[in-house]
Amino acid sequence: MSEEKIKISLTINNKKYEGLGTARTHLADFIRNELGLTGTHVGCEHGVCGACTVLVDGQTARGCLMLAVQAQGMEITTIEGLAPDPELSFHPIQQAFHECHGLQCGFCTPGILMTVNELLEHDPDPDRETIVHVLSGHLCRCTGYQNIIKAVERAAELMKAEDSHGEN
Repeated sequence: MSEEKIKISLTINNKKYEGLGTARTHLADFIRNELGLTGTHVGCEHGVCGACTVLVDGQTARGCLMLAVQAQGMEITTIEGLAPDPELSFHPIQQAFHECHGLQCGFCTPGILMTVNELLEHDPDPDRETIVHVLSGHLCRCTGYQNIIKAVERAAELMKAEDSHGEN
């Protein structure tokens, strides 16, 4: 017996989306499978690996632990919405990860970038201990984290430089 499909309306990356899901459809599955925004990855499906991390009203959330219906009326940001215009440029966090080789296979990267975005919005100059603590919620099987940490430090520099140019 299949569950009844319901209409789910979400605002993702400042755009309205509608799709069909069940009352038990997880946010990450809805974003990927129903809406076709495949940048958000699904890994462990238990909230441990961090691959499905998105921003919900500016705060990180595990898309595999949140139901799509719970997110109605909230502002969701996925990796596709991180850069102001991904056709023209990277977000400073993306640029830093590129410069510092902070990714290898890339599976964990979208979730990490969303977490780093929240971190740098709240703490524009985090120390290494804070960065390591924040990254502890993400599993990366490829990098050994050293270049990820360097990339977060570089992202903080780039965002500070961007902010100082915007104040002139």
